[in-house]
Amino acid sequence: MKLFVYHTPELTPKDPAPECAIAIDVLRATSTMATVLAAGGEAVQVFSDLDQLMEVSEKWPPAKRLRAGERGGAKVAGFELGNSPLDCTPELVQGCRLFISTTNGTRALQRVQDAPIVLAAALINRAAVVKFLLEKQPETVWLVGSGWEGSFSLEDTVCAGAIAHSILQQTHLSQEELAGNDELISAISLYSQWQDNLLGLLHQASHGKRLLRLECHEDLKYCSQTDILDVLPIQQEAGVLKKQI
Repeated sequence: MKLFVYHTPELTPKDPAPECAIAIDVLRATSTMATVLAAGGEAVQVFSDLDQLMEVSEKWPPAKRLRAGERGGAKVAGFELGNSPLDCTPELVQGCRLFISTTNGTRALQRVQDAPIVLAAALINRAAVVKFLLEKQPETVWLVGSGWEGSFSLEDTVCAGAIAHSILQQTHLSQEELAGNDELISAISLYSQWQDNLLGLLHQASHGKRLLRLECHEDLKYCSQTDILDVLPIQQEAGVLKKQI
């Protein structure tokens, strides 16, 4: 198994596709997706375009759909939800499909949706992702950060490092054997430095600061936790993720 880290969707190679692609958007899309599925949501369907989201979701029964839209960290007007995982309570999402479009995370998922296996990862469900990788042993794995509008983000890179670090701890692999590119090694180093203060790192991150200006303090606290949800969002059809059974 070789792991490759790409800091943004735009940095991924055009071909060939990996055996397994993992989209990461710690703040906050993939954290929200994992939370929705853990709370009993039927599925999460991702869109990069808001108009397309509205068109597709209109065909879904109103009582069984939720629309989540976020741009620049703020909720899109007219949508039931923004991109806060804390709003995704079991009472609200049980049995519903979440139709979601965000600034960065949904773009990452769409970029890798043609891979044979597509997962959504965050710090909160890291253990479930690692368990899957160790069981399935895909030959090539891309860890694709969402970044922020095409630029590097600390929080997505530290999550990639957290996944790789856990794999190293649970196997006899060396870092050299696991690393497919230099970015993987740097991600492990970042996680090793900050693993005891991930909330502090999120406060240092540019998007973390952006969310703090929007009074999203509790979101950062929630998203900085590791291994609190035993849920693995896995793509069932292009753009549609469900909880792995």
